Amino acid sequence: MTTALVVDDEPQMTMIIGYALETQGFSVLVAHDGATALHLLRSRGVDLVVLDVLMPAIDGLTLCERIRARSDVPIMLLTALAHHDDVIAGLERGADDYVTKPFHPREVALRAAALVRRRETGTVLRVGDLVIDPGARSAMLGGRRLELPYTEFKLLLHLAAHRGTPQSWQDLLRAVWGTTEILGGRDVVKSTVYRLRSRLAADGDSTAYVRTIRGAGYVMPDLPPAPAG
Repeated sequence: MTTALVVDDEPQMTMIIGYALETQGFSVLVAHDGATALHLLRSRGVDLVVLDVLMPAIDGLTLCERIRARSDVPIMLLTALAHHDDVIAGLERGADDYVTKPFHPREVALRAAALVRRRETGTVLRVGDLVIDPGARSAMLGGRRLELPYTEFKLLLHLAAHRGTPQSWQDLLRAVWGTTEILGGRDVVKSTVYRLRSRLAADGDSTAYVRTIRGAGYVMPDLPPAPAG
């Protein structure tokens, strides 16, 4: 059974979200503080984290960063509509999705299920020194594995599948997030592209694979595959 960890300092909120997740087939773990959440992540198998931003002691953004440093588990943030800067900060620290309060519990459950839905299957893509295996949800650059969160992997896969064709930020929102109705959508895409480039830069030249086309969006050049060996 797929396991979700719900982290919120309000017991009523964890109960509501937990029940909604159970209706989608999740087994639910609950933590009311960051320290407990980190302990559960170390000791239990977790497939998804639903994380409130505003918490005492270890706030949600800090916790998101600590989780991402040790795991690529999908992370969904819960944040107040008025705190849009928290969304950008959370995405920059590795969150994969967010829901703003007030929200319908079923929305959280459905979007959570989408985050952990069966990974894409398909043909391995090779672009220059980049090798992407959709079925294994893995990406290699120059023979080294890239550690990519769920959303960044989907972004990389989409750009590779449409290499040579510029993708607008609206195109990317629709393909990667499944909607164009995201508050601050352009900034969400820009932040995710920035994080992806940072990871690519650690293993090579990031601009070789994700380029900005002024007025058009982003594109991955149609580079010939690198010779084997």
